[in-house]
Amino acid sequence: MADAAISANAARNADRSPLPLRLAAGLVNRLVIIVPYLWLLFFFLVPFAIVFKISLSQSAIAMPPYTPVFDVADGIAAFFAPLRELSFDNYLWLTQDALYFNAYVSSVVIAGISTVLTLLVGYPVAYGMARAPASLRPTLLMLVILPFWTSFLIRVYAWIGILKPEGLLNQFLLGIGVISEPLVILNTYTAIFIGIVYSYLPFMVLPLYSTLEKMDNSLIEAANDLGCRPIGAFWKITFPLSLPGVIAGCLLVFIPAVGEFVIPDLLGGSQTLMIGRTLWNEFFNNRDWPVASAVATILLLVLVVPIMFFQHTQARSQEAGR
Repeated sequence: MADAAISANAARNADRSPLPLRLAAGLVNRLVIIVPYLWLLFFFLVPFAIVFKISLSQSAIAMPPYTPVFDVADGIAAFFAPLRELSFDNYLWLTQDALYFNAYVSSVVIAGISTVLTLLVGYPVAYGMARAPASLRPTLLMLVILPFWTSFLIRVYAWIGILKPEGLLNQFLLGIGVISEPLVILNTYTAIFIGIVYSYLPFMVLPLYSTLEKMDNSLIEAANDLGCRPIGAFWKITFPLSLPGVIAGCLLVFIPAVGEFVIPDLLGGSQTLMIGRTLWNEFFNNRDWPVASAVATILLLVLVVPIMFFQHTQARSQEAGR
């Protein structure tokens, strides 16, 4: 009752505030909402519209190397041009050439396996951080974030020095007698998995740690008091409560891993088939911008599916919480 009275008094005081202050407060609230939408408009929707427009064009020996459609220089009337000027030949070409389909499938499979491996490595790390003493958690969190202070490209190049036949890993294994000849790891899918797991591990650990840290440990104690074993308590209480962090971490790893280019190119070699490298070849080697834009558009649509799944899961969890 006291809280309700305080809220009512605060509402009455807000209504009695001067009109300019109320207008200013309303303007600030609207700006707070508008700014993220403007950011999304200028840095996502506008670039995507440009890429989609190029995908409807035809290749040409010119600069830029395509025949533009919906050219702003032609005036507003250009946006209402007949539909016959639009060309979906580039999308039809993607269905006719098996290279692009195989690249999509290979990228999704590699990203999926890498995501599972990252989860298997990252969950124990996040769980240990959440269970560590409170005074030690900031240090552990800093150690997880520390790789971000180094250039991503330098970190990937460092793995070349580790994984190559005469690299540190093979020299160490040869020195202790585990192997008799160097292992071939570089320029294989194993090297790609190692590079992706290492590079994206913080993106998995941070949301998991944030979820596990907020978990009520008294639930585990109650389960133990009722005779539940630690493993059973983990699978029945800890893991289900950490699912929001698991889903967020998997999406943060899977989505960028699908379009990854640097790691497959440096660690996987030139024979690695992933959509990121295919996209780069179309843009810079073949200079076929329309086809490359069509590839990028389809890739975005493929990535929208897990995002929509995540939003649907979040909405269902919020409704269940109510």
